[in-house]
Amino acid sequence: MSKYTQREAVTISQILAAKQSGQKLSAVTCYDSAFARLIDHTSVDIVLVGDSLGNVMLGHDGTVAVTMNDMLHHTAAVARVLKRPFLCADMPFLSYQVSTEQALTNAARLIQDGGAQGVKVEGGHPICSQVKAIVQAGIPVMGHLGLTPQSVHAMGGYRVQGRGSDAAQQILDDAHALQDAGIFALVLEMVPERLAERITASLHVPTIGIGAGAKCDGQILVLHDILGFDSGFSPKFLKKYANLGDTVQQALDAYDRDVKDGVYPGPEHSFKE
Repeated sequence: MSKYTQREAVTISQILAAKQSGQKLSAVTCYDSAFARLIDHTSVDIVLVGDSLGNVMLGHDGTVAVTMNDMLHHTAAVARVLKRPFLCADMPFLSYQVSTEQALTNAARLIQDGGAQGVKVEGGHPICSQVKAIVQAGIPVMGHLGLTPQSVHAMGGYRVQGRGSDAAQQILDDAHALQDAGIFALVLEMVPERLAERITASLHVPTIGIGAGAKCDGQILVLHDILGFDSGFSPKFLKKYANLGDTVQQALDAYDRDVKDGVYPGPEHSFKE
């Protein structure tokens, strides 16, 4: 058994304490139990079942098509085996924006049926009433500002947000509004490093960056991007720690050759009478 599986489960208190002590937080996305088991044997702090599963697992071009049922299915798969990292789940597009009642109902589903410990929402001032209601119901909420993929059409595509004084001030104001509403952490996606540093210094909750520079309190990346499953996807902010896409393709090619050449299965793979 790995030493990490014997450590205490990561809690909200520990996440907030990391901010105060200056300890960086690591976070990754995960969508299934196979990878969740592997993550559980590491010292990664936070696992997010992201609605990026729309791109990574379901073949969509973005996250807008992801449903509550999709999120519940994948969150539950991760929750069944993940023991140590804090588990957060994305609330998908239009699952919380319509009303406070809708937001509470869907957040509760991700906790009760999905097994998540917290939920993540995208947006600032317009959703603060929903955030406050979810938090008051006892459900931890993570915020998300900057590039918010659920609003990609309104933003005109996947591009850096917060450039220019007015845009930067809006994100800063939204960050403080979310903090006042009760979030325990804030994802900052694709914002200039100096703006992320400014926001990080002004909040008492930790910031988790993706394409937001090194001054955030932590970082998050999509697991499949870290592992290099898609050789054609290489945004500026991504560091690939493996190239498993090539490894998997090579293994499948070798299997295909062995089957067609009659090499597999061999005697050692067959049963005697």
